[in-house]
Amino acid sequence: MDFLWGVLTVVVGLLASIALHEVGHMVPAKKFGVRVPQYMVGFGPTLWSTHRGETEYGIKAIPLGGYVRLVGMYPPENTDRKRRMWFRELITGAREASLEEIRPGEENRAFYKLSTPKKLIVMAGGPLMNLVIAAFLLTVIVVAFGRSEPTTQIAEVSQCVVSAQESRTECESTDPITPAAQAGLLPGDVITGFADQEVSSWDDLSDRIARYGGQEVSVTYLRDGAESETTLVPLITPRPVLDRYDIPQFDDSGELVTEQRGFLGVAPTFEQNHQPFVVVPELMGQGITGTLGIIVRLPERMVDVWNAAFGGQERDVNSVIGVVGVGRVAGEITSAPEFSSNLAAQTQQLLSLLASLNIALFAFNMIPLLPLDGGHVAGALYEGGRRQWARLRHRPDPGHADTAQMLPVAYVVFVLLAGMGILLIYADIVNPVRLIQ
Repeated sequence: MDFLWGVLTVVVGLLASIALHEVGHMVPAKKFGVRVPQYMVGFGPTLWSTHRGETEYGIKAIPLGGYVRLVGMYPPENTDRKRRMWFRELITGAREASLEEIRPGEENRAFYKLSTPKKLIVMAGGPLMNLVIAAFLLTVIVVAFGRSEPTTQIAEVSQCVVSAQESRTECESTDPITPAAQAGLLPGDVITGFADQEVSSWDDLSDRIARYGGQEVSVTYLRDGAESETTLVPLITPRPVLDRYDIPQFDDSGELVTEQRGFLGVAPTFEQNHQPFVVVPELMGQGITGTLGIIVRLPERMVDVWNAAFGGQERDVNSVIGVVGVGRVAGEITSAPEFSSNLAAQTQQLLSLLASLNIALFAFNMIPLLPLDGGHVAGALYEGGRRQWARLRHRPDPGHADTAQMLPVAYVVFVLLAGMGILLIYADIVNPVRLIQ
């Protein structure tokens, strides 16, 4: 039941995000006079619809997206350049279908008639709405629930040093004992000083451990309210290189990237700290940067998904996932033992997941390729730039950018996205990402 609760919560949240994304397109389009015949959440057969004014609002059977139909997306043909017949028929058919919806006397209500700034507002409105949703959810998380942050109190002391390339947790007789275990540090100890300097945070402590590798240092700590002191020598060992999100990095050959640095053998406890809303822009920046990094490496990551789906390769916990995977992650969050009796923790984790999904929707939709919103944004920028360049050179207005000519690219991108979606669904079923092992 807890698993189903998580899945349903994220499904509803994702559908709401998609619906608001389309509102981000529809509202400015109507504001600028463009006629909007349809606003739909989902694809396929219509389950329910109603007419309000000149727009049909509805819900369709396949909840994998949504759309608003804007009249006059493509301008009339203004070139005599020859094209291959199949491309020409494809482009002409789409252009005629777009122009047929323009009613007599409403020629100026076509989307292609809008100025460049208005086109940018309409087409970027959807992704920006997802960004607003993500910012709102992150604000709720950091202000109402707080952020989980590491402290200088020790949660766990490792008894031995295991190679960074190994995944085992059990110690073997040949493994060296960690400096923390040798010095007698225990879970619950609060480290207050390191190398004769006061320790103020876990990040501060981590930096000093890395810096003082191979050197004997003093460590002060509190145990049961009493202060004690010991000395130890942090080992210099190859440790994983982490990005700003603490995710291990791998090289082009798939090998874990390591660096030599000091190692103590302790893990911190975490506590929830309420934060001011001013930290949200930083979190947004981190989320967008991380998502863009994933998009840049998407072909490589999809190869890994293919190998996991058909080659038996282990599915990485940071693997790209599809809608099925998102639902599974949500279910595991709400059914995990540490969250099952803690509604606040469940809510925080689910809101965090929805915030990440909205950031992903923003970043992915801004890719400058049709049929994504970024493709229309790129077309509007090209049109505006071309007109401005002609104006500066005192040339005639070159007219509207003929984005219909990019439809062959749009179809190829659509096929690739559909194939990627099917592969992710299959992989999420046969070899899913599991947060709980």
